[in-house]
Amino acid sequence: MKSLAKDTAIYGLSSIIGKFLNYLLVPLYTYVLARTSDYGIVTNLYAWTALLLVLLTYGMETGFFRFANREDYDARTVYKTAYITLLISSALFTMLIVIFHQPVANVLGYPDHAEFVEMMFATVAIDAFACIPFAYLRYQKRPIAFAALKLLFVLLNIGFNILFLVVLGKNDVFYVFLSNILATTIQTLCLLPMTLPKGGCFDVNVLRAMLRYSLPLLILGVAGIMNQTLDRILFPYLYSGADAQTQLGIYGACFKVAMVMMMFTQAFRYAYEPFVFAKHKDRHSVEAYADAMKYYIIFSYLILLGVIFYLDIFRYIISSAYWEGLKIVPVVLWTYVFQGIYFNLSFWYKLTDETKWGAYFSLIGLVITLVLQIVGVPLIGYWASCGSSLVCYFVIMLLSYFIGQKKAPIPYDLQCIGQYTALTLGLLAVYYALRLYYVHNMWALMGIGTVLIALYLIVMTRRDFPLSGLPVVGKYFRN
Repeated sequence: MKSLAKDTAIYGLSSIIGKFLNYLLVPLYTYVLARTSDYGIVTNLYAWTALLLVLLTYGMETGFFRFANREDYDARTVYKTAYITLLISSALFTMLIVIFHQPVANVLGYPDHAEFVEMMFATVAIDAFACIPFAYLRYQKRPIAFAALKLLFVLLNIGFNILFLVVLGKNDVFYVFLSNILATTIQTLCLLPMTLPKGGCFDVNVLRAMLRYSLPLLILGVAGIMNQTLDRILFPYLYSGADAQTQLGIYGACFKVAMVMMMFTQAFRYAYEPFVFAKHKDRHSVEAYADAMKYYIIFSYLILLGVIFYLDIFRYIISSAYWEGLKIVPVVLWTYVFQGIYFNLSFWYKLTDETKWGAYFSLIGLVITLVLQIVGVPLIGYWASCGSSLVCYFVIMLLSYFIGQKKAPIPYDLQCIGQYTALTLGLLAVYYALRLYYVHNMWALMGIGTVLIALYLIVMTRRDFPLSGLPVVGKYFRN
C-alpha cells in the first residue's frame, strides 16, 4: 500500500498539475474563441481522437504489462515486439489519413476544414505509438520520468496556445489543433532516447500471444471509450435544434469542471495497473486489492464533495456563457466515481486471462449508452448525454462485481464502503436542502460546505486514515 501510495502521489502530482494547467486552456478557449460553437468543434474532434487512440493501441499496453511480468517470457522481447508493432501500425495509419483526410472530414461534418481532421488524427497516431514507451517507463517504476514528460507536453501545449491565441491574436480553432500536434511531436522526440528497446528481439510467437490476449481488450477498449465519448461524438447528429455545436460546446465546457475527479482516477490507474500485475505473484494480493478499492472510494467521495460544495468557485473556470450547463457537474462526478470503481473491479478478468468478460461488460454498457442517447438527446439535449454515461457505468460496475465475486472473489469491505456512501449521500442531502430552501448567499453556502467536508474528514481520519500514519508529520499525532 505504501508503494502504491507513493507512485500514485507522483503520478497524481504530475496529473493534477498537468490537468490544472490544462484547466487554464478551458477559460482560454471559452473566453477567446470567437463563438461558443467553436468549443463544440474542439469537444467533438477530441472525442473522436480518444476513440481512435484505443483503436490504434488495440490493447497492447495492458498486454505488455501482462506478458512482461510473466516468468515464461523475456520482458525485453515483449517490449521490443510491442514497440515495433505499434510503430508500424501508427505509421500506416498516418499515411492513410494524409491520403484520405478530405473524405474523412466530409463524413465527420467538416468538409471545409479537412486540415482539422488531418492534424488531430496524425496527432493521435503519434500518441498511439508513444503509449508503449510510456508503459515501459511505468514498468520500470520510473514515475518521475513519466511525470516530467507528461508535464512537458502540457507546458508546450499551453505555450503554443498562448502564443497563437493570445500573443498573435489568432482566435481560430485551427491553432488549437496546431498547438496539440506540435507539443505531441516534441514530447515524443524527448521520450524516444530513454525508451529505445535494448536487448531482446521481435518475436512473432510473442506477438501472436499478445494479440490473443489483447484483441478482446480492443473490443473492451472500443466499447469502453465509446461509453465515455459517444455522447460528444453523436450529439451533433442527434440533437434536434439548430445550435447543436453551441449546446455541445456548453456541455463540453461544463464536463471539464468535473475533471478533478478524472485526474484522481487517472493517477490511481497509472500506479495501480503495474502494481496489480506485479502484486499478483504475492499470496497477500487479494487483501491488497480490497484495501486499494476501499481507499479509492474514500478519497473519491472526498473529491466529489469538494467539487460540489465549491462549485460556485469552480464555475469561473469557464465563461459565464457556458454556466447554464453547470447543473450536470454532480452527475458527471458520480459517473467518474462509478467508472473508477469499475476499473478497480476489472482486474479479476485481466488476471485470470478471461478478458472476454470485459468485452461483454463494455458492450452491454455501449448498448445502454447508445439507446439512452438516441431516445433522450432529441428530447432533453445534453442531460441525456451525461445521464446515459451515469446509468452505463453504474450497471456494468454492478455486473463486474457480482460476476467477479463468483469467478475470483475478493473480500471487499462492503460495510465500510456502504457507511461512507451513506455519509456522502447524507452530507449532500443536507447541503442541497439548505441551498434550496434556506441559504442563497454564495459565501454562506461555501461555509456550510466547508463544515460538511470537515465532518467527513473527521470520520475518515478517526476510522480509516489516522493522522499518525502520515509520513514526516505523523509523529506529531502519535499518542
